[in-house]
Amino acid sequence: MGNSIVKVCNLSHRYSVQWAIRNINFEITENGVVGLLGSNGAGKSTTMNIICGVLNQTEGDVFINGINLRENPVEAKKYIGFLPQQPPLYMDLTVEEYLRHSAFLRLMPAEEVDVAVNQALERCSIVHFRERLIKNLSGGYQQRVGIAQAIVHNPKFVVLDEPTNGLDPNQIVDIRNLIREIAVDHAVLLSTHILSEVQAICDEIKMIENGKLVFSGSMEEFDNYVAPESFVIELGNAPNKSVLLSLCENEGVELLGEGRFRIYFKEDPGITEKYIEASVFNAWDLKDLIVERCSLDEIFAQLSGKTKNRK
Repeated sequence: MGNSIVKVCNLSHRYSVQWAIRNINFEITENGVVGLLGSNGAGKSTTMNIICGVLNQTEGDVFINGINLRENPVEAKKYIGFLPQQPPLYMDLTVEEYLRHSAFLRLMPAEEVDVAVNQALERCSIVHFRERLIKNLSGGYQQRVGIAQAIVHNPKFVVLDEPTNGLDPNQIVDIRNLIREIAVDHAVLLSTHILSEVQAICDEIKMIENGKLVFSGSMEEFDNYVAPESFVIELGNAPNKSVLLSLCENEGVELLGEGRFRIYFKEDPGITEKYIEASVFNAWDLKDLIVERCSLDEIFAQLSGKTKNRK
């Protein structure tokens, strides 16, 4: 198996008659953050639950550190830390009691627990809250406790399901920084449907849509998918729409009114310059030009092979 931390082979799962995911294959071989992207209902949570051993798959295999999760779940799960979307917190325990409990659940040798709990507290910057009841912490700090329980046994592989859900902007920045730090010496799989989150912390992307893996690659490759595909131009002295359409190989021109047009194009890096030059040459009186990046929904649509019809 080599040095693969996680290997997912032909993973499929069906609830009654409907396949939630079908033939998913990927491998994680090094530390860093892998983003698992998908719209709601795409199959992300099913995939994560199977990889974490919470759900038994219908078909296929998952290997954690070379161990088949289905055949040897107790051994394999020692290498996994999991933070579900709703952190499994016991509100009436103190932070320290809860982390000790989590360490024992992970079958850590008793003599290692104190050190492990202290390291997790430190790592997640919650040392000063060790005696505090979890129910008396803010949402952001409860989330840190959730992350601390996922790393208390120092697993090779940490799975975080929508870890910034419901946090305010400052808390989101803090949690993202914490995830980056953890990823220095752990392989992290992070599920989200927020594009900015992926761009902020992920090194690699796996994208699931309609239960199938539709994209797997580096952040750089993914960014090429998110390339701009339209711009809005405002002209004080606009020509006919057909003149704008004839300027280059574009996909369509949409009249927005008051001299504003949205121009769709396919992979043409110099396209905006052509329009700027033409407007200077023809005295169209260029007032504004804004390049638009496509939204995550559009990327999902492109990657799952659905294209929108444009006039």
